[in-house]
Amino acid sequence: MNIISPTAHAPSGQGLAPTMSGFGNQFETEALPGALPIGRNSPQRCAYGLYAEQLSGSPFTAPRARNERSWLYRIRPTLGHMGHMRKRATPLWLAAPDAGADLPPQPLRWNPVPIPDAPLSFIEGIHTATTCGDTTAQNGIAAHLYFATRSMTHEAFWNADAEMLVLPQEGALRFVTEFGLLDAAPGEMVVIPRGVKFRVELKGGPARGYLMENYGGALTLPERGPIGANCLANPRDFQYPTARFEDDETPHRVMLRWGGQLWESEIGHSPFDVVAWHGNYAPYSYDLRRFSPVGPLLFDHADPSIFTVLTSPSETPGTANVDFVIFPDRWMVAENTFRPPWYHMNIMSEFMGLIYGQYDAKPQGFTPGGFSLHNCMLPHGPDAEAFGKASTAPLSPHKLEGTMAFMFETRLPQRVTRWAAEHPSRQLGYGDYGLALKRMFDPSRP
Repeated sequence: MNIISPTAHAPSGQGLAPTMSGFGNQFETEALPGALPIGRNSPQRCAYGLYAEQLSGSPFTAPRARNERSWLYRIRPTLGHMGHMRKRATPLWLAAPDAGADLPPQPLRWNPVPIPDAPLSFIEGIHTATTCGDTTAQNGIAAHLYFATRSMTHEAFWNADAEMLVLPQEGALRFVTEFGLLDAAPGEMVVIPRGVKFRVELKGGPARGYLMENYGGALTLPERGPIGANCLANPRDFQYPTARFEDDETPHRVMLRWGGQLWESEIGHSPFDVVAWHGNYAPYSYDLRRFSPVGPLLFDHADPSIFTVLTSPSETPGTANVDFVIFPDRWMVAENTFRPPWYHMNIMSEFMGLIYGQYDAKPQGFTPGGFSLHNCMLPHGPDAEAFGKASTAPLSPHKLEGTMAFMFETRLPQRVTRWAAEHPSRQLGYGDYGLALKRMFDPSRP
């Protein structure tokens, strides 16, 4: 087997994988000199006997600013990577719509789910927690946990149903994609677009984390509006892989997620055979600690939308199919202000996880690796301990450090799977935390 990749500098925090920077840029990269055609996409004969293949992430006629496609120059086209597909059961990896469990409408929270002892690859270790929308209608999301105790070896996977956002919480991962290599550790993320083949290798011990399947429009940077040209997630901090290929004529197992089902076959070679590529449709990684938060400098608490890293638009302007929101290190400086998130009910439903540290609105019971769900128009907010401390705390500038929480916030109500509803990690009494908020009303005292 020959594995060929160019030499390039790997930015700090991105491991050893050579990358290129800039969200949604038009990239070009080749692992062999002259493999990339100049001035054309589909020459009569490609260099080195390669095939030209276009991978389109948007309709051909999408407006230029939203048109996504890449040209790949590979040893065999994907048509030669299919084999004879057969269905494979995935009882814990579910797709929308899923009837889910019949739970009462209340806040829900789970302790961290332990990493299983069984040998599991990244694909084998996907456990669905919630779903919403419809896979075939291309709207909604699914929120999963993943567990991996072994690297994928001579295996490849691609998802025709959804784009995948991966958030490691424990253990570092290497994503071997047909576009090149990406590395991610806790505090970083990787996005794999629809149709992109990849395998996941462990860079250390067993791994655990969060995974979102986005069935809707591709994730993109949110508009900044009055914020202007800088802050939040800056485009230059997103990293894309450089060309790398495997000339490997040994048997491989190929897996495909299509129509809410997993399909697999065997082929006699590696599908990671892209020698060169150019375009703007490719996997990418991002270090969440490079997010530049903005917030109130005098009083009051801003909406959590100011922490949006990426958004998947819907057909209704301003209403996202899903927003990916994080709560990183930041300064709290507002005066005469209740600083944690206020009590509220929201048209959006919120799946939240904690990668590391402590979340300021839930100092007890919400630990790294855990997750919660506050669904559409259900009340939530700080618990009694957080309210008591924040109501009496000195309002000097205070920095929240060593914390990274996130939300998958979607316009659709999320259904909890039976696996999540029945798992012993679910905190059965969590929905009652509001009952500990005592009456303090005194009409004689303003």
